[in-house]
Amino acid sequence: MMPVSMVGRAGELAELDRAWSAVAAARRSAPAVAVLTGAAGVGKSLLVAAAVDAFAPRPALVLSGAARVHGPAPYDWLAAVLTGRDTSRLGLPSDALAWLAQQPTAPRERYAPGTLLRLAVRTVQLLVGAGPAVLVVDDLHALDPASVNLVGELATVADLPALLVVASRPPADAVAPDLTRRALARLSGVRGAVRQHLGPLRPAEVAEVLTQVYAGSTPSGRLVTSLWRCTGGNPYALTELLAAHASEGPEALLRRLPGPRPPRQPTAPRAPASAADAVVDVPLDPELTAREVEVLGCLVAGMSNKQVAKALGISVRTVTVHVSNLLRKTGSVSRTEVALWAVRHRLPVPAPVD
Repeated sequence: MMPVSMVGRAGELAELDRAWSAVAAARRSAPAVAVLTGAAGVGKSLLVAAAVDAFAPRPALVLSGAARVHGPAPYDWLAAVLTGRDTSRLGLPSDALAWLAQQPTAPRERYAPGTLLRLAVRTVQLLVGAGPAVLVVDDLHALDPASVNLVGELATVADLPALLVVASRPPADAVAPDLTRRALARLSGVRGAVRQHLGPLRPAEVAEVLTQVYAGSTPSGRLVTSLWRCTGGNPYALTELLAAHASEGPEALLRRLPGPRPPRQPTAPRAPASAADAVVDVPLDPELTAREVEVLGCLVAGMSNKQVAKALGISVRTVTVHVSNLLRKTGSVSRTEVALWAVRHRLPVPAPVD
């Protein structure tokens, strides 16, 4: 199936291409910066990947990193970049490089934080060399503070021939909201920075996706409207729904879409038995415990039960129980459907570390 998040993103792709062209033509003495924000599933990572894949001339080097799935550690982004690379020729202290790379045999940290930050910046400079390069920071919101600080420093390093592309969910979804907010402001404030916020697809764009998925047929306005309302225009939710019913025609899909639910009178919130059983106030929706909302956030991100268990520090059996409760409470019959339910009702689920 086509990457639906590319539909409606032509302007964003062109803007990223222009930023790269400036770097490739050596018209900048400092890095070019592009900041992409948006909710989970809106297609930030796919957009970055598509843009980098289309860059011409091809980047001499692409350095990409993200947070660990569970338990972020200092300099996660740089550790991911250094994985599998020969750093012996960089001319930097081997013990510091081993620590920055999170090698299991690395000595205990003996450098001051400021010194480590300077060494981390220098490591990236030496890797980039004469460039031009692309530095991709995926999911800034989930990174550890040391990585966030490093990204901020890289944005202002002189003579770094690179395009720094940073993708992030909104600060409210971040591991460290205030730090992420400051970092995004700093990155966006760099002279000439590209700033993009990806929103949901519009009905016309949902229609374009359907036209490409169901080649040779024109989707009805009723199907387009139903799909748009059901998924909230979220590209990930739309992809999942279409993939789940790929073998069916558009009219068969329309019959499967849930109709609008009749409103019910809100009930008074019950007192939680404990903090772990606290009820999240979601008007007109089933009462979910705080843990169920966390699990739901992981399902929206497309995580398996094993990944959910690792991310939340609970057993797979416990995850199975929570998923079963979510299916029952929301009247869903599958994980995909309950994720769509969350998107459709705009439930403010917390962002899992992904």
